[in-house]
Amino acid sequence: MRLDFFRNSQLALGAISLILSSGLASAEVQHGIAMYGDPVLPPDFVSLPYAFPDAPKGGVIAAGEVGSFDSLNPYNDKGSVPWQLRFLTSESLMGRNYDEPFSLYGLLAESIEVGPNREWAEFTLRDAARFSDGSSVTIEDVMWSYETLGTQGHGRYRGLWGKIEKMEQTGPNKLKFTFTEDNRELALIVGMRPILKKAQWDGKDFSKSGIDVIPITTAPYVIGDYEAGRYVSLERDPDYWGKDLPLRRGTSNFDEIRMEFFGDGTGMFEAFKAGILNSNRETNIEKWDTQYGFPAVSAGEVVQSNIPHARPSGITGFAMNTRREMFADWRVRDALMHAFNFEYINEIVTGSKQSRITSYFSNSSLAMQDGPATGRVQALLEPFKDDLLPGTLDGYALPVSDGSERNRKNLRKAIALMEEAGYAIENGVMQNADGTPFAFELLLRKGNSEAEVIADTYVQALDRLGIKVTVQVMDSAAYQERTNAYDFDMTYYRRGLSLSPGNEQYNYWGTAGVETPSTRNWAGVNSPAVDAMIDAVLTSTSRDDFVAATRALDRLLTTGRYVIPFYQNTQSHLAHAKELKYPERIPTYGDWIVWQSELWWWADDLSPN
Repeated sequence: MRLDFFRNSQLALGAISLILSSGLASAEVQHGIAMYGDPVLPPDFVSLPYAFPDAPKGGVIAAGEVGSFDSLNPYNDKGSVPWQLRFLTSESLMGRNYDEPFSLYGLLAESIEVGPNREWAEFTLRDAARFSDGSSVTIEDVMWSYETLGTQGHGRYRGLWGKIEKMEQTGPNKLKFTFTEDNRELALIVGMRPILKKAQWDGKDFSKSGIDVIPITTAPYVIGDYEAGRYVSLERDPDYWGKDLPLRRGTSNFDEIRMEFFGDGTGMFEAFKAGILNSNRETNIEKWDTQYGFPAVSAGEVVQSNIPHARPSGITGFAMNTRREMFADWRVRDALMHAFNFEYINEIVTGSKQSRITSYFSNSSLAMQDGPATGRVQALLEPFKDDLLPGTLDGYALPVSDGSERNRKNLRKAIALMEEAGYAIENGVMQNADGTPFAFELLLRKGNSEAEVIADTYVQALDRLGIKVTVQVMDSAAYQERTNAYDFDMTYYRRGLSLSPGNEQYNYWGTAGVETPSTRNWAGVNSPAVDAMIDAVLTSTSRDDFVAATRALDRLLTTGRYVIPFYQNTQSHLAHAKELKYPERIPTYGDWIVWQSELWWWADDLSPN
């Protein structure tokens, strides 16, 4: 089949450029809002451009997850929750179009109005908006949701609340937010919070709820059957209030979305081969090429689909916790990066078929450029030049080995860097001047077999440097508890990034996350320059400034040597039952978040996707 991926790449780049180079949004009632300029879809759009409006309803999609869960409430910090729930069981005032870098269109709200400089945003709630129990969504529910999430909710929701100066009802169905700072993205972020039913939580402790209370929300799916730690079944609500909205036409097509949980990836793959699961996302291209010849594939009952995307690589690798004294010195982090023999590991794990992540925004126009910083990027970084690490201004690239197991050249460099940081090898042990051995724990989540394989090879390399590493594998709940508290030395870290980075960057690498628990700043990035570049990203009013600020941020993060990068996937690999179909047109973001769950459908005929 032919994949119409943005129709062609020049059109894609042209669309993004047009979006980002337009002027500020005007203060008028709008059906949607874009981070820059105007949203692409007109007020009378019928459906998302990558949806199939006439997709049939029915069928079941069953996919696996490695790990476990002990909570069904994705809105607080308690326990481990299936990650899909916060996307599939809740709705917000506005929803995204993943064919644009960052644009929102009316969902629970029918319109939005913003101030001339986006210093405020006002929403008009739809009269028809309903919760899954049939009751109306009210302004009171919306205001309660924002305050509760902002004060008692998960850490991901709390940052926004501190940037809202005032929240007020301005009409029977109107709600206005006034912001505390010049931050043009806040008008969009404020439209993306889940809306919960206030009455359900009367007399209950929202912050501590896990499986005892299943949240009533407004989404097309409700939580049906489940067994803690083993499976969750989401059932399509036949009375879903918003099924005819443009954002929802051709979406939420399955009668059931089933998530099965397994102790490790091997068990999950065997369940897929046995037909217990009918969809499997493969992240290892070597396995994709060599282990999908089982009978169901040969018989045509299972199809392999390659889904392209144009989003940044994000970062996947081993993060070093710079809150720990041992990792506070950049030379130590650099030494550990040199000891990581990517080329050899990549051959073992993927057959060298996947390229390395070279920076946080690699695989996109937002990535740092080769060589010295120039132009606007240099100007943004220059005020911080006295505190920048080597390579930030003059150019940086990750260490490259000769591909052999010994990695002698890079290990020699690692030893030299450790010596500069005050360490030396004595009697086969790397130690400081006081004779204290350099040793640390590498924390992994149970079931991440690929990370365990990589860790095993890496630990052997570090052993040759006299560095003792203890690999600690923990179940999902214990792992989440420790990472929320930053109670680790080094751990596996994965963070996807979009074509429109914004306020979430504070949560990923902002200095507030050094002390505040439950942020995504696991590495403990503590850099005024990073904060300033995030500010520059958020206050940019032109494409050139936005790109320059993001490239400068990318330089700071990459040269900070916070995460030892693995390989990236420039396309997704989905093996699935032949009856599982998807639209021919692939969104810019590709297989992103819940594209499969929301846009695919079940069809018994053999018609093409």
